[in-house]
Amino acid sequence: MTATPESKPHSKWLDAELKYDSGVYNKHEVVMVRGLGATVWDENGRSYIDCVAGYGVANIGHSHPDVVKAIQEQAGKLMIMPQSVPNDKRAEFLQELVGVLPQGLERVFLCNSGTEAMEAAKKFAITGTGRQRFVSMKRGFSGRSLGALALTWEPKYREPFGDAVDNKNVDFVTYGNIEELRAAVTDQTAAVILEPVQGEGGVRPGTMEFIQEARRITKEKGALLIMDEIQTGFCRTGKMFATEHFGVTPDGMTLAKAMAGGVPIGAFVMTAEVADRMPAGGHGTTFGGNPLSMAAGIAAIRAMKREGMAEQAREKGAYFMERLRAIDSSKIREVRGMGLMIGVELKEKSAPYITALEHDEGVLALQATPLVVRFLPPITITKEQIDSVVDAFTRVLGSVNPRAERQAELAAQAEEKQSE
Repeated sequence: MTATPESKPHSKWLDAELKYDSGVYNKHEVVMVRGLGATVWDENGRSYIDCVAGYGVANIGHSHPDVVKAIQEQAGKLMIMPQSVPNDKRAEFLQELVGVLPQGLERVFLCNSGTEAMEAAKKFAITGTGRQRFVSMKRGFSGRSLGALALTWEPKYREPFGDAVDNKNVDFVTYGNIEELRAAVTDQTAAVILEPVQGEGGVRPGTMEFIQEARRITKEKGALLIMDEIQTGFCRTGKMFATEHFGVTPDGMTLAKAMAGGVPIGAFVMTAEVADRMPAGGHGTTFGGNPLSMAAGIAAIRAMKREGMAEQAREKGAYFMERLRAIDSSKIREVRGMGLMIGVELKEKSAPYITALEHDEGVLALQATPLVVRFLPPITITKEQIDSVVDAFTRVLGSVNPRAERQAELAAQAEEKQSE
């Protein structure tokens, strides 16, 4: 457990960020300045065990030395070159990436983020099939651009933008419901898009039967199966890609997050048949495939293979979930996950516990639906750090009383109103 300072020094950096930021993020009252492995430090020198990892980006740990070195070397050579002009690092990265992809996925559209990868996936699916309808999953999350939002189930993400989010060509089905899926996929469906483990939807792994039936149904109907591996890819679930757990090969996968060890990157990978049906100039990107991110990606993927990151995630994830399931608390409904992608569903709102973990225990965690505490640590997290996280979570479960805190907050508001 990391002691909480009695008082926080005034932070000019926090003031500046709050003043100039757009306001779309709810800011934590902390300024992080350094990270190494699964530990990050704030500007006051306090350490935290990071179970957020940049929303699942820092799979190989913060500031992995191989990635740092690759970025430093490449920055002194060449940082930008459009994809219309071939580049040595881009070619090397493509060879490295295709070498770890499921067999048959051998063509790559490079971009800068998961949302961009999903936008590319939609366009390649349309040109690849000549169809325009999509099937997506309830509780699924595909990104926040207008195009990706059309595939995202949660209404709170779509509603502020009204009819600008055009999802009239999207059919949503219950994740895991084969009959609903079978009824939704028709000869007008371009693609079924699903996450092998729903992340934002509460850390819900797909079943073998559902994923395999999705593959069978899409083949039967001439639709594409596109697996969203943006959060699950690159060893997070105990395999290089979560799709490998289910024994299927999709027609395409969206990739991003951990692919370059912390540098912005994204990709839609696909079969040659799908790639060849996109007209030249049908899609593009300015920064995608830049030499700097390519160098980082080469170093990151090689580190994953050399250091056995998939096996580490499998073993550490099993240990983490075993320890979480051993917690004696009536507040826990279920512990579920795959590898080091773990969700603890509570019987009450998770936000107060996540806040207490950070403020009182020096542990960063995420929410996934209002009831779920999500743990996405770097794969480099040690078992000792896992023990510390579980011990901290146990203490928080025993000490936080959200109902009492809410009642106290309401009482304080009423008292303030009366004094006005």
